[in-house]
Amino acid sequence: MTFEEYVLARGPALVRLARLLAGDDHRAEDLVQDVLAKAYPRWARILRADDPDRYVRRMLVNARHSWWRRAARRPEVPLAALPPVPVDVPALDSADRDALWRLVSALPARQRAALALRYYEDLDDAAIAEILGCSPVTVRTHVMRGLATLRGNVGAAGFPSRATTRSNP
Repeated sequence: MTFEEYVLARGPALVRLARLLAGDDHRAEDLVQDVLAKAYPRWARILRADDPDRYVRRMLVNARHSWWRRAARRPEVPLAALPPVPVDVPALDSADRDALWRLVSALPARQRAALALRYYEDLDDAAIAEILGCSPVTVRTHVMRGLATLRGNVGAAGFPSRATTRSNP
């Protein structure tokens, strides 16, 4: 597979993953562009790896962490609200999706990355551990804590419970 074929096939999915990691459309596109620019000269070596997708995902997670470290040294101007990011959850209306996205964005970076790689990219614990550079047990801990935080915050945010939204037959 050539680099161009890979980018055409996987580029949009990488941008969607970067959105989940970074919480911002523009920053996500910048991260993917930076990662792909770094991957291009190394493409032959990346192809020799067991799974080029895993390698590029790891580069993306690392780039997001590097950006965060650089951003911590310079102040940012806060926004009134995060821009909406499309999340395909048919049971929620757009206001609920926006509120849910704000809850996910508020999670610590490692928990958000573990949840995105688990539920969005559908990777197992070992693959996520390799991408995040930690053990599979740590991945399970990040996922468990992230889900627990989301579950606690979903009720506090006023989402309708499943029991109240179902219609009785």
